Amino acid sequence: MSTHESPSKDSMKSTWRRANRDQWTITHWLLELLNVHHVCLDLDVPVHSKEDKVPYLPPWSLHMWVLFYASIPLVIHQVWVTFVNPDGLGKFATFNLYFFAFNAIIIRQTHILRRLAHRYGFLDGDKHERDGVPDVAVHRVAASLYKTTGSRLIMAVFLTYNKSQQPLTSLNGWIWWLPLEIGLYGIVLDFWFYWYHRAMHDINPLWKFHRTHHLTKHPNPLLSAYADHEQEFFDMAVIPFLTYISLKAMGLPMGFYDCAEIVIEDHDLHHRKGWRKSHNYGKQTRLWDRIFGTCHERIESIDSNIDYVNTAYMPVF
Repeated sequence: MSTHESPSKDSMKSTWRRANRDQWTITHWLLELLNVHHVCLDLDVPVHSKEDKVPYLPPWSLHMWVLFYASIPLVIHQVWVTFVNPDGLGKFATFNLYFFAFNAIIIRQTHILRRLAHRYGFLDGDKHERDGVPDVAVHRVAASLYKTTGSRLIMAVFLTYNKSQQPLTSLNGWIWWLPLEIGLYGIVLDFWFYWYHRAMHDINPLWKFHRTHHLTKHPNPLLSAYADHEQEFFDMAVIPFLTYISLKAMGLPMGFYDCAEIVIEDHDLHHRKGWRKSHNYGKQTRLWDRIFGTCHERIESIDSNIDYVNTAYMPVF
């Protein structure tokens, strides 16, 4: 009988990047070739104390980044229907175009976030480094990312896509609704997400589906969707669908080209400071946490600790 013990499925030990590559699977090689690691092993990450001021990141820098990369698949789509096939793209082709673009943008974003991490460091870096992709869950982490992007696009194409509507020439038809829809989308989605997320913590039978996601106390971008299958289904499909039908019930168009998701980062404290009982359940805003009394105050990024002179930017290139 072997005395070697298999690692626990709950283990967050991450040593595979330095291990013998002969033991790697195709998933290990995929993450390596795409270079979607949160840090480079041969580069240092700055470590700051809680008293060190946090550089200021102007919102317009993030908005410009999103607008630039979001416009790329729209332009490609428009060029196709203008110069190649005026009948438009079918649903299958549309899904593949935006699925490829979505994942390419995520990969690009991961590269940029890693560059910023090596320049500025991480929150709570003086206490703990960021968790890596666990040895026991490399395949699960990779699969969760593709399931997230794929499932949401399938819903968007099925529910809202009309190939007679072109992405840029239909601009005049939806531009007046877009600012309202983007603002309401985040708030409405966060309402559903807040109560679903809080229920996973507060209701005993539901916690077992959420505990895996909380095994990481210092998540990196690849661990954002790290969870059991039941939670993945709600995160990827149910909550966006409830948001869609809520906005439709308000009389808002919510067409295929209007869909957006804005991430606001208080989730780190939710993992770092909570487990079975927690706080900061919102995904998009702090609005519902403020209203329902579950908001944990920030530590490093409080206003008095922000260095508005030392400005950081989200680089487009």
